[in-house]
Amino acid sequence: MDDIHKKIKDLRLKKGLTLKDLSERTELSASFLSQVERGTSSLAITSLKKIADAFEVNINYFFEDYISNHKYVSKADDQKPFKIEGSEPTYVRLNGEFTGRLLEPLMVTMAPNQKSQTFSHPGEEYYYVLKGAVLFHIDGKEYFIKEGDSIHFPSNLPHTSENPLNEESIVLSILTPVIF
Repeated sequence: MDDIHKKIKDLRLKKGLTLKDLSERTELSASFLSQVERGTSSLAITSLKKIADAFEVNINYFFEDYISNHKYVSKADDQKPFKIEGSEPTYVRLNGEFTGRLLEPLMVTMAPNQKSQTFSHPGEEYYYVLKGAVLFHIDGKEYFIKEGDSIHFPSNLPHTSENPLNEESIVLSILTPVIF
């Protein structure tokens, strides 16, 4: 995925934009964008989404080289935990890789008493609690789900999640649209 920075720069130049133009469209600083284009700064998925929106392309555009091999199986040995900048939970991708994928299945591990920030975005979210419990706040209402329970809701509603327990909670999460 080292080529994402090259794709960003190539697309910016192809569209005739300066770093300042892209900065204004994304609300990301020109100096940060310059570092991203040189490959000297890491890029949060939320920042990449802003860049994709500014270029009017699907975020998958930046990953096409990696998903064109049609890998349908996600082997346990290949599933590596990762964190998203600005987010506390640990995620593991469970998806296959192929063009046109619509679902984003993830295993999410929440530390004791961990709470997410408020999100609102297009799509849907589904969670199934494998271990522990999660308290969801969706559009001003609370939903407590424990091991074996699930919840499914439109992502455009303001929502947060929190692990109210003093032990870790693990959930299976399926999101749309694909964001990773």
